[in-house]
Parts: sequence; structure tokens; C-alpha cells
Amino acid sequence: MNALRGIKWPYAVIALLAVAAVSVGVLRPQWVEAATSAKKKPGATERIKQDPPPKLFTDAEIATIGKEATAQRTKADALFAQWTAQHGTTRDDKAFTAWAEAQIPAPPAAKERTAELHQVQALAKTRTTTGKRAATWLELHGKKDIWQLYLHDQRELIPAAPGTAEKAELKAALKLAKTISDQLAARDRQPAPFVLDPSLRPEKKVKPGAKGPYSYPSRHATRSAAAVTFLSALSPHRAEDYEWMRAEVLYSRLYMAGHVTSDLTAGTLLGDLIGDYELTVTGHGRH
Repeated sequence: MNALRGIKWPYAVIALLAVAAVSVGVLRPQWVEAATSAKKKPGATERIKQDPPPKLFTDAEIATIGKEATAQRTKADALFAQWTAQHGTTRDDKAFTAWAEAQIPAPPAAKERTAELHQVQALAKTRTTTGKRAATWLELHGKKDIWQLYLHDQRELIPAAPGTAEKAELKAALKLAKTISDQLAARDRQPAPFVLDPSLRPEKKVKPGAKGPYSYPSRHATRSAAAVTFLSALSPHRAEDYEWMRAEVLYSRLYMAGHVTSDLTAGTLLGDLIGDYELTVTGHGRH
């Protein structure tokens, strides 16, 4: 298990994919490769192969946010039991969306959010070139690509039909995570840290008086949690790896002032609920 943690797993997969790509290239005419690439957009596997991960954050750096994210699991389990008691296991995305939105706590009071902003400002002073490179990669690939690549790895070990179904299910969970987190962000209107303090991300060029983008709850956190919950149920012995990567993604959002901690914990709770929902309505349910 530990051998799969950290950067070893992504690089190993990418190396294998690169070898496979070379082998296929030898066997297939160049015109076939050109026609295929022209018709099909690169998927998660290809995108990460083209942009392999840099050195990521240390376990010590991500430990605190990782623990806070993991703590949402107990809350989500208790809440989701209420959903199934009332609605059973039938898919009803509209009803679930309304219910899930009602379960997410209101944003913290201004005083608490200001204290969280100060934490992000302090963290920004410690940034390094290596850290910024890691955070940029995690921001780019942490919404979907990483989780789709993990599932690709799982699917190599199962028959094609279940693997295709699970790919569609993960896609549905990620899509629902984006929908609900976007709706909550638009409702609660909590400006991102770099909007409150433009000096945190000068390259963003925030216009004076701008209100958004809004950051509560975090879309990255919601999608990551939904994916971790879903993937861990399919392959429980890999759950530690998935949780580690989630913590990497979440820490990157603090590191580059995209979010404060409450944005991330709210997003994780929401994502856990979405993951449970997708597992249940597709027959993989943990409950």
C-alpha cells in the first residue's frame, strides 16, 4: 500500500502508458494515429501523461487539512442515512440536490472567516517555486483528471462492461458535485481569499469592487470528496492513496489562496454526500 503513495503511483502509471503508446505507435500506421487524434479530444490519461506531476507537498504539510477532510466522513454518513430513510435508493437528482444543499452549514461568521483569511495570508508568505508548481498542477488536474486516472487504473483489473459503467457513474458524481457546489456558491456569495486580498494572487488581476468568484463551498473539494468516496467503495484497499491525493488537492487551494479552510470542509462534506448518493443509486451502496 505504502509503495503506491506519494508521487510513485502517478509516475508509474504514466510510465506504463508511455510504453504502451510507443508500442501502439509502432504497430499502427501514422495516418491512423493522426485521424484518431483529430477526432478525439485527449482524455484524463493523455492529459496527465502530457503534463506529469511535479514534486507534490509533503505529508507534514497536508496533514492538518487531510484530518479535517476525513472528519467530514462521520457527519456525511449520519446525514445520508436520513436521506435513504426518507427516499430509499432510487435516483432523484433534483430532490437530492435540494436536500444536499440544505445539509451544508451556512458560511462562518465574518470574524471567523477573517481569521481564516489571515491563515491563508500567512501561508502565502511561505510559498516556494516548488510549492507553486505543485499547487498549479493540482489546481489544473484536481477537479477531474486525477480521479478519472485512478478509476482507469481500477478498470484494468475488471471486465470491460462493469468498468464502462463505473466510468459513467464517476462522471455523473463529478458533474453533480460541480452543479451543487456552483449553486451553493452563487447563493452564499463568499468571495475567494484572493478577491478579499488581491495581493495574494496578483496574476488574477481582480477588478476593484469585484465580488466574485465565490468560494464557499470549494468545487475542488466537492469533486475530490465525491471521487474519493466513490473510488474507495470500489477499491477499499486503495482508500488511503485516494485520501492522500485529496489532501494534496485541498492544501493546494489554501496554498494559492483559492479558498479558506471552511470552504474546503464544507465542500468535502457535500462531496461525501454526493459520493454516497451515487454509490447507492447505482447499487454499490455502502449503507
